[in-house]
Amino acid sequence: MDDLIEPIIRSLQVYWNRITNYGPVVVIVELFLIGAVVWWVMRFLRGTRGARLFKGVGLLMAMVYIVIRLLPKSYEWQRIEFLYGKFLFFAFFAVLVAFQPELRRALIQLGTTRFFRGARGEVEEMVDSLVESASYLSRNKIGALIAIERTDGLGALAETGTLVEAEVSAPLLNALFYPGSALHDMGVIMRSGRIAAAGCQFPLAESEDVDPSLGSRHRAALGLAQESDAVILVVSEETGRVSLAFEGQLYIGLELENLREMLVTLLASPRQLRHKRREEAAARKNS
Repeated sequence: MDDLIEPIIRSLQVYWNRITNYGPVVVIVELFLIGAVVWWVMRFLRGTRGARLFKGVGLLMAMVYIVIRLLPKSYEWQRIEFLYGKFLFFAFFAVLVAFQPELRRALIQLGTTRFFRGARGEVEEMVDSLVESASYLSRNKIGALIAIERTDGLGALAETGTLVEAEVSAPLLNALFYPGSALHDMGVIMRSGRIAAAGCQFPLAESEDVDPSLGSRHRAALGLAQESDAVILVVSEETGRVSLAFEGQLYIGLELENLREMLVTLLASPRQLRHKRREEAAARKNS
């Protein structure tokens, strides 16, 4: 046993000596860059099915790498090192398949030159129409599913439905979701303050991610929120409850005032939010 432990201790000492020989600035910069990349990846995957997979794969790869590097060279572990190389090769392709939705989303973000950030008045006008429609649909227990595009493009999903390309308004949204209409069963996609398409099929979340009491609209809303940064508004046909899904989370049973505040916060740019807060602070001061 001592013959196996002593080489491992020597290997740890060698690694420690190599680290201490590096310049402190180099070590700090490298750790910062590595931490920044890991933070960005985790933030990008937050709320998606890929987040749990990424943690598991990362932990497994780190453990295998540490074990391989700490094995005493004198014992000649050629077979294990050979298998480790093959494991990395196949793991690369497995990651490409497993993270296909997340990789597609990342490429879309890199290729996107337009960010959905309208003027403050346009955002609030659109939010007012959404809240007015949600109020009507909720009172009459009419099911609805509306996705508001942000940075990630939803063009591929829009192509699964019927192109509308109309100005957003509460009466039009109510008509689209009215029972018996041709497009009431699927989802509506909004882009740049306009209704881009209706009757669109959204990806469904895994059944274990959603409360069994919730229907297919909530599963579709959460599924899209897990694969994009869109904000999805849901109205339950059974209960009339209004919900929002974004960043991989589902917020159920929102009051209309809370719904409006959340939509403005999610859809407005940081500059618009700062301006809104200054106006609210000035109004409180004068009252």
